[in-house]
Parts: sequence; structure tokens; C-alpha cells
Amino acid sequence: MKKTELTYMESVHRDGRAWGIVIAILLLAFPAALMAIFNAVPEWNSLVKGLVATAPMYWAVGIVEIFTYVPMLGAGGTYLSFITGNISNLKLPCAIDAMERAGVKASDEEGEVISTIAIAVSSIVTTLIIIVGVICIVPLTPILEAPVLEPAFAQILPALFGGLGVVFVSKNVKLAIAPIILMLILFIFVPALNAGTVGIMVPVGVLFTIAVARIMYKKGML
Repeated sequence: MKKTELTYMESVHRDGRAWGIVIAILLLAFPAALMAIFNAVPEWNSLVKGLVATAPMYWAVGIVEIFTYVPMLGAGGTYLSFITGNISNLKLPCAIDAMERAGVKASDEEGEVISTIAIAVSSIVTTLIIIVGVICIVPLTPILEAPVLEPAFAQILPALFGGLGVVFVSKNVKLAIAPIILMLILFIFVPALNAGTVGIMVPVGVLFTIAVARIMYKKGML
């Protein structure tokens, strides 16, 4: 019987699911290997209590991120981002900028391809930079820890997102006001929120913006 050739999107979902399963197995295999090699078994009661306290939050975030990132990155970009990580800080800006320059959307097949290529290149470049960093970290440590450079390193992410923000805010200033005010209020008046919670707050901001956009559209403000 002649095999039916898969479409691009079908191959994306097939490979994405397969690699997702492989990565999940590898992530679980590492602690399992350490347990076997060093005969170090965790205290199961404490482990279960810790999971009960923290896992639901990550389940919720994981579900929200799927609905948030897929429309922005496309299916292929989302699979690759979830495997390689660092989505909000690196993969998302790279993919959005690449699609913006190409004049395509993630919902189009062209956008799918552009987004996936951008995220793949970003992952490769990040890996190469990490390799160079590991090799050069000792000789460069005195330079990198110089007090004169400390303010610059603290502003890398704000500068990255600021540059992207200007582009998107300028497209629809009215729509951007509400999420900007929300995030300012949350990060100023809720001390628990910090740089480590960015991954959680991005989906929150997206859902809030969608809700506000719908309300404004119904009222004829957009």
C-alpha cells in the first residue's frame, strides 16, 4: 500500500510530539540515574508534599502558555521553544521580530516556517555562546565583574523588551495602555513579583490584553 505523504503541519505535530516525549524521558532519566549511581533516594513524603504545593501552579501555567504561545509562535515554534526553553526572554522576541521583518503571521504556513527557523537559529546561537562562555569564563571573570559594567548587564533584558515594546505599542497605543498599567501596578505593589516570575506574567498579560481588546472592540474603541 502506498504511504500517504504527510503535510508540513502534520510532520510538525508528529516530530514535535516525538521530541517532546524524548525530552521528557531524558529530563526524568537524569535524576533517576543520579539516584541509581549514588544510591540517593529522596524522602518520598517530603517530595509529595512539595509537589502538591508547587505542581498545580506549574500545571496551570503550562496550560495557559499553550494557549498563549501557539498563536504567537505557531505550532512548530511552540514545540521547539518548549523543548529548548527560555521562551519569554529569548525565543519569543526572536520569533516575533523575524516574522515582523518578513511580513508574515504565525497563523500562516510561511509564518510557521519563519518562526521555527528563528527559534532554531536562536537556540543554536545560544548554545554556541554558552560554549564560548564556559571556555572563557575564567579569564573574563575580572572584566565581567568590573563595577563599571554592572549597570549595563542589569539593563540587557529591559533594553531588549523595550525595543520590541516600542514597535508594538506604536501600532496601537490605545490597546497597549491597559496591559502596561496592569504590569506596572503588579510589579510595583506586589513585592513577590520579580524577574523570576516573567514566565508566569507573560501569559497573564496576554490574556488580560485579549480581554481588554475584546471589550474595546465591542465598544467601538478599536
